Amino acid sequence: MAAIQPAAVARTGAAVLPLKEPDADGHEVHLLRRETVAAGTVAFHFTRPPGYAYRAGQSALLTLVDPPETDAEGDTREFTIASAPHEAELMFAMRSRNTAFKRVLEAAAPGTTLRLGEADGDLVLHEDGARPAVFIAGGIGITPFLAMARQAAHDALPHALYLFYANHTPAEAAFLPELRALQRANPRLRLIATVTEPERSAAPWPGERGPIGPELLQRHIAALSEPVYYLAGPPAMTLAMLDMLEDLGVDPGAIQSDEFDGY
Repeated sequence: MAAIQPAAVARTGAAVLPLKEPDADGHEVHLLRRETVAAGTVAFHFTRPPGYAYRAGQSALLTLVDPPETDAEGDTREFTIASAPHEAELMFAMRSRNTAFKRVLEAAAPGTTLRLGEADGDLVLHEDGARPAVFIAGGIGITPFLAMARQAAHDALPHALYLFYANHTPAEAAFLPELRALQRANPRLRLIATVTEPERSAAPWPGERGPIGPELLQRHIAALSEPVYYLAGPPAMTLAMLDMLEDLGVDPGAIQSDEFDGY
């Protein structure tokens, strides 16, 4: 598997690279509902166009149609599809931020029409079920791994999956209850959630503490050279994980990386 260099892909559940031109002939989708999934994080559920195909972990351009306001960042974002391919709806999740795109979407009524581009991206699970996968997520970088975990449970895939998930506080950990439920449902999935500022939590935190580092990986993975690694999170965190894995002797060709940044 060819490694993706750190600057090659960037999203937030949305992308910060220069975006591809919106597809004027893209699919029409309609907002069904939205829900808060963590402090400062909202998930949006849309209709799925007939025949719309994608692989868990891929992303697509989402474009506002005739929005009431816009700004210099434009009306299009690239979001990871956080729902799984077997599901009837499409779901995207994003951190709240004071941009025209997010203000319009967060105020949109059910039924609002948007345009959706074709799915693409290489951050997808490898086919060799005998080789473990290690997912390393920071913050909203959880979205591709949520889709993969949902699909793996649905398909009863044989892969051993290790999901390392870091947040500042438990309240900021999007989809954490669902990820715990997926771990209970799939004996091949192991969730290792950690928080870096547990003292800010209103409730006691029983899990791991501190950033994801070599000692944490070594405690949970017997042979660090065996898995394929998938990284998604803020650029600084992703770059640090790339350097850490290479220092640990992981083949760069066994690392897929996706940088998420905020709008």
